[in-house]
Amino acid sequence: MSGAALAARGATKRFGRAAALRDVDLAVPAGSCLAVLGPNGAGKSTLLRLFAGLARPTAGAVEIDGRAATHRSSRARVGYLGHATLLSPQLTVRENLVYAARLYGVATPRERAEELIADEALDAFAEARAAALSRGQAQRVAIARALVHHPALLLLDEPFTGLDRGASARLSERLVALRGGQHTLVLVTHALEPVGALAETALVLESGRATWQGDATGDELEAALEQAFARGSRAA
Repeated sequence: MSGAALAARGATKRFGRAAALRDVDLAVPAGSCLAVLGPNGAGKSTLLRLFAGLARPTAGAVEIDGRAATHRSSRARVGYLGHATLLSPQLTVRENLVYAARLYGVATPRERAEELIADEALDAFAEARAAALSRGQAQRVAIARALVHHPALLLLDEPFTGLDRGASARLSERLVALRGGQHTLVLVTHALEPVGALAETALVLESGRATWQGDATGDELEAALEQAFARGSRAA
């Protein structure tokens, strides 16, 4: 698996007169991990949707390996986990994975589902309906679903939300393994705790603007994030 390089140049997204993102520039090398942090309403999820090709920038460009993120070939290289798991509640875990594999045109959907059940250690609840899963279990299945078509780029929107400490630790370990397998990862989060173990670089967004970019493991990130939250609190 070879990761995909991701780039944004002057990426701007407006909804009517409101700007959700303004002039965001960044470059994510193939096989690396970028953490995107900031207060609620900073534009983090909007940026991730632009990366996924689910929305077009109003101005500027977002590209995957030099091609527009909205291009069909670019979107085929993306695995996306949003706030919703996208699992069909009445289908079992195994059925959900087979169904997703068919949607993505995987040549052998049943075999791919079995691979993911083994790789993601889902055997214990593979026959359970998605509606009966715990939050942590559903998140693990949703990540397996996002990986079903062997994407080069994995986009994760607040994947640790609602997980207990044990489930969060297991998810961190899995994401570290994926990065080691040369996937390119973009992780949207509001918390610093998982960032140092996962990401090389970080971006802080505030009111749609990139206010800080740099090393994800340094003290500067914590200070920049604290300032962004403090300014957001004063504005509220």
